[in-house]
Amino acid sequence: MNTVITPEKIELPPGAVLKLLGNWQEYQRMVLQLGDRSIPRIKYRPGEILLMAPLPEHGRDASLLSLVAITLLDYLNCKYDSFTPITMSLPEISGIEPDYCFYIENWRAVVGKNRIDWENDPPPDLVIEIDVTSYSDINDYLPYKVPEVWLLKNKHLLVYKFAVESYVLGESSYFPNVREIVQQCLQIANEQTTSEAIRWLRNFLQ
Repeated sequence: MNTVITPEKIELPPGAVLKLLGNWQEYQRMVLQLGDRSIPRIKYRPGEILLMAPLPEHGRDASLLSLVAITLLDYLNCKYDSFTPITMSLPEISGIEPDYCFYIENWRAVVGKNRIDWENDPPPDLVIEIDVTSYSDINDYLPYKVPEVWLLKNKHLLVYKFAVESYVLGESSYFPNVREIVQQCLQIANEQTTSEAIRWLRNFLQ
């Protein structure tokens, strides 16, 4: 597949990342053009638009990490709401599409909502982002002040916590040993299947 960017068609080969110069209005036009398509992913930073076509590895890892989070939240008997796919946007400032996001402490703010007002509603408490093609950047979440971001990079989980005006590496506020759990689940999923990894996690938690 070749890269095609026209007013009628947007196509990228798997694994491709494309950076274009563009303003907010051009980003909005491309979002409308893509409609409900989940591929390619699209992101806006002031003055530039980024497009990325995920590899199968991206989707598999995103699925695994979301299932890990769901399994842990259920084990802890936490109330939560989760979203995927979802577009977070602040006019003229940012447009991003996290792989998965969870409202845990702030679930009441979004329960039953069909649309989230990113200028007034609270951000997700937890965002999951998979970086296979160097498309992800933790600083993309700064405008939203997301409290916790899980970034899987090179098969290692990095847990970022929002602190004042930046992100710092730390431990999860919800699952203190999540990095070790994710590492074990990744190994099992790679050698067997995602289902076996989650089955191991449920047994581990008993």
